[in-house]
Amino acid sequence: MDRVTAAQVFIDIAHSGSFTATAERLAMSRPMVTRYLEAMESWVGVRLLHRTTRKISLTSHGEQCLKDMELWLDTAQQLVSNIQSVDGLSGSIKIATSMSFGHAQLMPALKEFMLLHPNLSINVDLQDSTTDLIKSRIDLAIRIASNPDESLIGKPIALCRSVIVADKNYLADTPAINSPEDLKLHQCLSYTNFERQVWHLSRGVEHQSIQVSSRLSANEATSLLQATLSGAGLSMQPTYMANKLIKSGELTAVLPDWQPIDMNIYALYSSRKFQPPAVRALIDFLEAYFKRNAWD
Repeated sequence: MDRVTAAQVFIDIAHSGSFTATAERLAMSRPMVTRYLEAMESWVGVRLLHRTTRKISLTSHGEQCLKDMELWLDTAQQLVSNIQSVDGLSGSIKIATSMSFGHAQLMPALKEFMLLHPNLSINVDLQDSTTDLIKSRIDLAIRIASNPDESLIGKPIALCRSVIVADKNYLADTPAINSPEDLKLHQCLSYTNFERQVWHLSRGVEHQSIQVSSRLSANEATSLLQATLSGAGLSMQPTYMANKLIKSGELTAVLPDWQPIDMNIYALYSSRKFQPPAVRALIDFLEAYFKRNAWD
C-alpha cells in the first residue's frame, strides 16, 4: 500500500484519537483506515497504537515514531510540491471561510483560479466560528478580524469596510436618523460576537460609541441582512454584501458619513514550513483578485 498515505493515516489517528474522524477527514472508509494503519505497523515492524473499544492511544514505539514520521511525511510532501511547482498545480486545497464572504466574494474568485489550474480541486468549508486548522485539516482559512489568532500566520488580502443599512419602509415608519445618538431610538440588529451592544463610529477625527438596543442578534451576516431587508431594524453590513443592495435601492445607507470599524480580511494558515505551492499560489491570487475587483 502507499506508504505516504499510510503515514498520513497514522499521524491523523494519533492526533484525533478516532478512526472514524480520520476516515471522514481523509475521505476514505473506516475499514480502509484500519488497513492503512496495519500496513504502517507492518512497515515499521512494531505496534503503534493501543486500541480498545473506548480509547485509542500511542504505544511507546508509536510516540517515538510519530515525530519522525511527521518529519518524513513533510519531506515527502515537499518533494511532491517541488515537482508540482514545475509541472503545474494539482491536488486539492481545503478552505474555511464565513458563509457571507464565501457566497458574496470568494466563490467567483475561486472559479477564476480553478480555470487557470484545471488539475486542482478545492473544498470550501463554510463556517462562521474559528476552527483548529490542523485538527480539521484546513489548508487555508479566510477570516475577517481586527487581530487574527496569534497561533496562526496571517496575510492581509483585502480590507473589510462596513456600513449601517436599513430597509426604506422601516425608515419611513421610524424617527429620523441625523446623528449617531439617534440610533438609540431604533432597533439595531447585531452580531453575537462583535459590537453587540455598543457601535463604534468615526467621522474624520470624531469618534462616538453608541449604546444600542439589540433585541435580535445572530452570529452570521447573511441572516442579519435578510432581517434588515424584511424591515426588522438597522444593521451593520460589510460593504462586500451591502453595496449592490444600496445601488439597487433595496437598502438605504444610514449615517453614510460615519464609518464603523474597518477590519482586515486575512488568509490564515498554520505554518510556512512545507506549504504546498497551490496554497501559496492561491493566497497571492486572492490578494491580486480583490485588488482588481474591489467592492468598495
